[in-house]
Amino acid sequence: MGVDYTRLHDPNAEYTMRELSAETMGVTRERGGGRDVEITDVQTTMIDGNFPWTLVRIYTDAGIVGTGEAYWGAGAPELIERMAPFLRGENPLDIDRLTEHLVQKMSGEGSIGGVTVTAISGIEVALHDLAGKILEVPAYQLLGGKYRDEVRVYCDCHTEDEADPIACADEAERVVEDLGYDALKFDLDVPSGHEKDRANRHLRKPEIEHKASIVEAITERVGSRADVAFDCHWTFSGGSAKRLAKRLEEYDVWWLEDPVPPENHDVQREVTQSTTTPITVGENVYRKHGQRRLLEEQAVDIIAPDMPKVGGMRETRKIADLADLYYVPVAMHNVASPVATMASAHVGAAISNSLAVEYHSYELEWWSDLVEEDVIEDGYIEIPEEPGLGVTLDLDTVEEHMVEGEELFDEA
Repeated sequence: MGVDYTRLHDPNAEYTMRELSAETMGVTRERGGGRDVEITDVQTTMIDGNFPWTLVRIYTDAGIVGTGEAYWGAGAPELIERMAPFLRGENPLDIDRLTEHLVQKMSGEGSIGGVTVTAISGIEVALHDLAGKILEVPAYQLLGGKYRDEVRVYCDCHTEDEADPIACADEAERVVEDLGYDALKFDLDVPSGHEKDRANRHLRKPEIEHKASIVEAITERVGSRADVAFDCHWTFSGGSAKRLAKRLEEYDVWWLEDPVPPENHDVQREVTQSTTTPITVGENVYRKHGQRRLLEEQAVDIIAPDMPKVGGMRETRKIADLADLYYVPVAMHNVASPVATMASAHVGAAISNSLAVEYHSYELEWWSDLVEEDVIEDGYIEIPEEPGLGVTLDLDTVEEHMVEGEELFDEA
């Protein structure tokens, strides 16, 4: 018998002066028009994809179910189970209040960042799907309407030999010509054969030249047919990142992503302001509060929040609005299943400064089978007009690819 996470003792959650439940806030007025709906249960199922995705379902007394997704990894299902009692009996239409309610209730368990925020994000996405179905409107409408009918997708690309510039260029051409994408991303934190120490974050000149050769090969091969970004995964020192970014200025780099670790904003600002190579950051910074300094101090050229990780759909909308004050575009990081990918696309449709949404599963043949609808077509996501997120889980495929030992959540 496993742990019952709903019964964990936490004085902060059991008593808080900023209690935002409907009962405490006095949100009891009848709403009418089919909007008097109560949450009855919250469940999760983890999928063994190229990442372990946590799908979330919220059930109601009206028989309407909302589906969402939290960023991948351990801990999110247990935290979502922990929060379920705080949601039961609540009206799912109060998305903003319920999200803040969970942040407050979980403050003692770290709701300023990390997996606690990720778990709340998965619930928040499910609430948007659920509210859209109750109100019979697509999710983007809950975010203020749309700027565009379709959202551009950039494809995160890989090869068997990621350190070989020619192999990378060959794959770039294949993805553009055969798969129809006009936006790509490749990794630059790959072994060059010139490393002396993998721990000190320092790049020697031969390493920088090797990375420049990858960038040169890819960008020259695809030319104007596609924009190409390059990811460093928080690997390098400030000085090395500056030298690398400077070396890449002669190439048509869409952006250089996460060249330094995310904790020190001062170093991030110095790197960004030292080069004309566009710098992108944001997937490992939580909520709008975490993104604030990046934007206010002009420490980033493009902001890259991961929607089901940093706070959810409304929180990403708030980050985008903050970015717009500094005329910074938004390129959403995304390594999710079709559920959160479509949710990110709804956000991308609703914000003016959307640049693109990532797709990280082009090598996973059954990714698209998780939902009944087509999601990506010719490098773009067409925004559905159906209520909620506009995607329907194929439970047979979900069950087939569940993490070992996982249980399938109830049907809608």
